[in-house]
Amino acid sequence: MSLIRVENLTKVFERPIRSDGIKGAIKDMFHRRYERKVAVDGLSFNIDQGEMVGYLGPNGAGKSTSIKMLVGILVPTSGSVLVNEIVPHKHRLDNAKHIGVVFGQKSQLWWDIPVSETLNMMRYMYRIPNDIYKRNMEMFADILGINEFMHVAVRQLSLGQRMRADLCASLLHNPAIVYLDEPTIGLDVVVKKKIREFLLEVNRTLKTTVLITTHDMSDVEKLCSRVIIVNHGKKVYDGDLVQLRNEYGTGEVLSITFEDNNPQVGFNVPGIERIEWQSDQQVTIFYDKGVINSANLLSHYMSRAKIIDFEVRPSEIEDVIQEIYGKQLGKIV
Repeated sequence: MSLIRVENLTKVFERPIRSDGIKGAIKDMFHRRYERKVAVDGLSFNIDQGEMVGYLGPNGAGKSTSIKMLVGILVPTSGSVLVNEIVPHKHRLDNAKHIGVVFGQKSQLWWDIPVSETLNMMRYMYRIPNDIYKRNMEMFADILGINEFMHVAVRQLSLGQRMRADLCASLLHNPAIVYLDEPTIGLDVVVKKKIREFLLEVNRTLKTTVLITTHDMSDVEKLCSRVIIVNHGKKVYDGDLVQLRNEYGTGEVLSITFEDNNPQVGFNVPGIERIEWQSDQQVTIFYDKGVINSANLLSHYMSRAKIIDFEVRPSEIEDVIQEIYGKQLGKIV
């Protein structure tokens, strides 16, 4: 049975249209006008226990709105949401007991007290048994290294330290589901690695279900086996990363180093989508392998200039997803 079930979920906001000037303001008092904004449009998906799912889409796609309905903050206009057999907006307290939430730009920690005091308060709020609290704290300390700042006030923490502490706070009570909104935004490589290792360990040992929204595609590739992509409130893709590459990843990248500077080879070749010069001798060519393959493309340039090095590689996952955004797929899955 799915842990999260979303069926034809829709959220429509009504925003007042305000007229300019004093006359317009007076007119609006008696004849108020509204515009409708469809933030989420007939969204459906299921997520099973233990899955780590990347929830992706451009800004304004409806990701945050749909997550707020999963959390219970917003009430759907139509459709249904079940999280762990609970309707979130009708049973907010019961839902809150079984979820954890981390927002990269916000914190749930108390600003002026040490991290240890915040975690201890949450221990009593969630009525966490001593053995579970001790076990979790040992795991958090081992992987995230929180002992180094446990007795420091939250306002004195660096961004990376605060994010690690927020992760601890959200997972302290062993939630069945954790929602992560840009959990690695602005963090350095070392902290990102620690957070990813921590999430993978929690998922492996506790079977915690993770739904993560991010613009960092390395998070998706290292953490998620499945991605859901939304755009304009609609689902445009739901499947694993391998399937995503096979279905939409027809692009490849050819990097060439020429012997001469600025070779007059021309790039007016069918299948080439764009080119980027790294120097007077080095160029990166992005092309559709469904139109032209790497061997033919390389042969084309070798007949026109001397090549001293080249490399062929598949498009990065962010290029594949960007292509989906750009095409504005009409096919809804």
